[in-house]
Amino acid sequence: MPVPGRDHQADREIWRLAVPAFLALVAEPLFLIADSAIVGHLGTRQLAGLGVAGVVLQTITGMCVFLAYGTTAAVARKLGAGDTRGALTQGIDGLWLAVLIGVVVTVPCVLLAHPLVQVAGADAPVADQGAAYLRIAAVGITPLLLMMAATGVLRGLQDTRTPMVVAICGNVLNIVLNLLLVYGAGLGIRGSALGSLCAQLLAALALVAVVVRSSDGISLRPDLSGIRQAARAGVALVVRTLTLRAALLVTTFAVSRTAATHDSHEQATALAAHQIAFTLWTLLAFVLDAIAIAAQAITGRALGAGDSAAVRAATNRMVWWGVVVGVAGGVLLAAGSPLLGALFTDDADVRQRLVTVLLIVALAEPVCGVVFVLDGVLIGAGDGRYLALGGLLVLAIYVPVLALTVALGGGLAWVWVTFSVVFMGARFVVLTHRARGDHWLVTGASA
Repeated sequence: MPVPGRDHQADREIWRLAVPAFLALVAEPLFLIADSAIVGHLGTRQLAGLGVAGVVLQTITGMCVFLAYGTTAAVARKLGAGDTRGALTQGIDGLWLAVLIGVVVTVPCVLLAHPLVQVAGADAPVADQGAAYLRIAAVGITPLLLMMAATGVLRGLQDTRTPMVVAICGNVLNIVLNLLLVYGAGLGIRGSALGSLCAQLLAALALVAVVVRSSDGISLRPDLSGIRQAARAGVALVVRTLTLRAALLVTTFAVSRTAATHDSHEQATALAAHQIAFTLWTLLAFVLDAIAIAAQAITGRALGAGDSAAVRAATNRMVWWGVVVGVAGGVLLAAGSPLLGALFTDDADVRQRLVTVLLIVALAEPVCGVVFVLDGVLIGAGDGRYLALGGLLVLAIYVPVLALTVALGGGLAWVWVTFSVVFMGARFVVLTHRARGDHWLVTGASA
């Protein structure tokens, strides 16, 4: 794609949406970090139980991210087409779909809490703690999904500031309630689950209230045809998300296999360095994902307005910013690679391994910038089917190459080279190939 010239108005629009989106994204992991910090002082078993219960909850909610992404694209399209009423109606359908999925998922999670945390790898004492947390926290699945759907509606309406404010307030409230219930009321890990549930419920009510207030005169009753349409549109994005999560999972598994032939200390060192590298990679991904969220809203609105030229111009501009942010993030990561390990561990072996991995991550960041932004552009265009098929293709290429890397004795660094070159490189090819064509440039109120 050509390097765009300066466009201050376009830049202001991109960052007006991206900066609050980034702050809201950062608030999500802080929610879990706060819980971990508070529960961690109860004991190791309680902290481990929180960890396995968190895996279950994050897996469920992660599969439902389409409630935010799909709703953003659909609402933005109708807004761009001048159909504000239709945009809000579409948003209401998304909220009802979130409620439906939440109710269906919550009941088995509460009833099967103990088996679920055992499947996540917990032994009996840890499983007891995890199940105690999950039985209460699972009730918060519906509020969490409502938060996703309402956030998607507001992003589609070009408002990323409100979700940011609610996310920050929700985090502060979560910390206060956790401290009061865990230690003040003496409820232990159950108090943490209850505090998080209350914070999530209030945050969901706040976001839904904003959407409802904007929907003055529009029926709030569930429309089965609209809900079915929203569900069908979300299937492709679920497949896309599954391919991404599968890739991250097999990468971690590959790291554990490369170190399995060595002693336990060697394996622990490799996995620790991998976890730190992945944490930093995720932080940089949040910055790029914020631009992608802006891309969803801007692309959907422009296509709804029938302005393909504006979509092309905005895409070029956002890709350019993705590369700039990727380069900046890569340079900072490379420069800080000898120092960052000390923030996470005192183990000299882990820190030494980490430097090499971070340099590999740093080199790949500009490619990640293009990948994340184009992913957002195509989601905003409603091109979910291509993203799903592309994700399956990339996974089919990546897994065998990763397996070969492990079979040939490649260590931690080679796993990250394979991830950066093969997985991210294949995604780069798949997405840029699509972006250069015109098939995704479908204008009008519906994709």
